[in-house]
Amino acid sequence: MKKKIAFITGITGQDGSLLAKLLLNKNYIVHGIKRRASSFNTKRIDSIYQDHQNKSKRLILHYGDLTDSLSLYDLLNKIKPDEIYNLGAQSHVAISFINPEYTTNVDGIGNLRLLDAISKLKFKKSVKFFQASTSEMYGNQKKTLNEDSIFEPVSPYASAKLLAYWNTKIYRQAYGIFASNGIMFNHESSQRGENFISKKTTKAVAEISLGLRDILYVGNLNSYRDWGYAGDYVEAMWKIMQYKKPDDFVIATNKTHSVRRFIEIAFKRVGIKIIWKGKGINEVGFEKKSKKILVKVDKIYFRPNEVEYLKGNYSKINKLIGWKPKMTFEKLVNKMVDYDLKKLKNK
Repeated sequence: MKKKIAFITGITGQDGSLLAKLLLNKNYIVHGIKRRASSFNTKRIDSIYQDHQNKSKRLILHYGDLTDSLSLYDLLNKIKPDEIYNLGAQSHVAISFINPEYTTNVDGIGNLRLLDAISKLKFKKSVKFFQASTSEMYGNQKKTLNEDSIFEPVSPYASAKLLAYWNTKIYRQAYGIFASNGIMFNHESSQRGENFISKKTTKAVAEISLGLRDILYVGNLNSYRDWGYAGDYVEAMWKIMQYKKPDDFVIATNKTHSVRRFIEIAFKRVGIKIIWKGKGINEVGFEKKSKKILVKVDKIYFRPNEVEYLKGNYSKINKLIGWKPKMTFEKLVNKMVDYDLKKLKNK
């Protein structure tokens, strides 16, 4: 039986690396693109990397970029994938305010370049396309969100992703392409980048517990997020691509937790109970036993526009496809802390 072929943008990122492993386990041939750099940035996929001399290899990397239309078309025409997963993005909200043009070029127009390339392929009717959309598109709505909720983006990242979301729907309708959106709420793993609050917290907690750091500096402690496990979410991506027709799905946990709660659980994993004192920018978290301050707020980590609350409803994907999250919030945080502790101890 012919092996399915998948093409992944953002394969060296958290989601891309986890998806690549999932697809390889399902006997796919996996192609991914990576940007040219003077240093290797493939550590997340080093465990599944296969040398190019290996004639039976099923993981193949190509130089490419979402800002280069011609290279995308040439690669797709050459590879002839069955499934395309667009996970490549400048995905940090705060950085999107610093680099708004680049963020829009990659996250918004990059999606359009891919869809336009697909529309010109002779085999476009047999290709399936997945767009990684984001809960940030909803903006500041303090209610449970689903596929019918309105979008009110408040960052360049969110607006760029909304452009990609709508173009995915437009190309689905205009060209009959199997193009689906997965509107993903926050999802984390041990592979998360260190400039995200989740990974930043678990790494700092591990370092503090080992005496390698004194303080964890954070931004908005009152920010609430619907946090899930990235491993569960890439499984949702794959299930969406196996569904009988293209559609748009919220991928979430139906629960929300504050940054403050995330920090408390992380410290609890290393035997430290955090107590809070003060308000706003002057709030601090200190260890109950020693009274030592371990958490401070720094205004540099606040966004120009704060999204205070995000909570999703995954009823649709559960009803139509049978997906639901498996890992609990507390288990996710503990898993990340354990990983960072082990990594530091093995240095």
